[in-house]
Amino acid sequence: MPSVDDMTTTTASANAGAEPYPHPGMFRQLMTDSGYVITNFPLAVAGFIVVVVGFALGVGLGITLIGLPILAGALLIARAFADIERLRMPAVLRHPRVRPQYKVANPDANIWRRVVTPITDTQSWLDLAHAVIRLPIGVFAFVVTVTWWAAAVGGSMYWAYDWALPSPGGEEDLPQLLGLGDSTGARIGLHTAIGVFFLITLPVVVRGCAALEASLGRALLTGMAEMRNRITVLEEQKRAAVSAEATALRRLERDIHDGPQQRLVRLAMDLGRAQQQLDTDPDAVRRTLDEALTQTRDTLNELRALSRGIAPPILVDRGLPSALAALAGRGVVPIDLSVDNTLGTPAGRLDPALENAAYFVVAEALTNVAKHSRATECWVSVKRTGDRLTIAVIDDGEGGAHVSKGHGLAGIADRIRAAGGALEVVSPVGGPTEIKAELPC
Repeated sequence: MPSVDDMTTTTASANAGAEPYPHPGMFRQLMTDSGYVITNFPLAVAGFIVVVVGFALGVGLGITLIGLPILAGALLIARAFADIERLRMPAVLRHPRVRPQYKVANPDANIWRRVVTPITDTQSWLDLAHAVIRLPIGVFAFVVTVTWWAAAVGGSMYWAYDWALPSPGGEEDLPQLLGLGDSTGARIGLHTAIGVFFLITLPVVVRGCAALEASLGRALLTGMAEMRNRITVLEEQKRAAVSAEATALRRLERDIHDGPQQRLVRLAMDLGRAQQQLDTDPDAVRRTLDEALTQTRDTLNELRALSRGIAPPILVDRGLPSALAALAGRGVVPIDLSVDNTLGTPAGRLDPALENAAYFVVAEALTNVAKHSRATECWVSVKRTGDRLTIAVIDDGEGGAHVSKGHGLAGIADRIRAAGGALEVVSPVGGPTEIKAELPC
């Protein structure tokens, strides 16, 4: 199989992707969460003071119109603190950064319209609410995190500095209260055990504190944006599904009109001619009926080919591997097929809609290879990795493939987008061409 490391991506259509933030190690995550919680405390204090003071002044002086610029300034400051938080959250939540679209005044708007615009923006008020609510949660998380770190480090290292601590005098210390005696070993053992407990639970507790603060930020700072993005994605998928089905119906109508319909018309004419020749020329009738029989066979073959393009019976009965093997066997160009065999087992079968989409992608890609690529060899790979189905079709043709209306790849892009997947076409001039699709299982 040819290497594609040096290819240039010419066309891409993506919707969903892999996890953008892979899970780090436990120690690295602990350090990330601890840094997030500790630095959040001064940011929360500063944001609370500035925003609350600005909001109070703006509301108090609102009747004099001087308060409007102050209130707008408070909201813009809250937006700045919110943007800082949006930059910090992905490391904790392992989620891509999302920034909402704020209202923007028209370029020709006057100064008062520009001042009022932030005040009429819903997200600006959510930013202000986050700056206020963030402080008590930040204080709680900061106190818990620092306490757990101090107890974990101080307790587990108690043996190293026990000798330097002053004796309790006549008062009973913790080991004595628990009935363990007042020996040095009992004291060190108890404090070390407490430190080990805090050390073991430290990642969980710090993770909970960081997730609590980050979840508040996500709910107030990115929740509306994520919902709008999701609505946009669903609308795009709906449009892509409608476009894909419309294209498939138009193609089916054209194929039926150009193929079986013309043959059926010819068959009707042949049968009519045979009827006229029945009494006058029996030999001509025999020849006409032979031609009609040939037309019938050809029509049946074309109808079978059309049905395979819609939903081949082998795909329904035996699964994707067998259907793709049959498809490769009919290929004009030699095809090296590699399919995950588990996709054909009862336990590994995909959703019927996903199987149809995968079959359509490979069939359309191979059709493009046969018609346009001038390739001498083709490689097809279909495998399932986790919850993603990856399809790759590579040929050694002349390249130059691209996604645009009127081309077969446009139908592939619409079908994949409708299924929530992603398509990438790498096809430099001179080849080779790689069509890679990912579909969510």
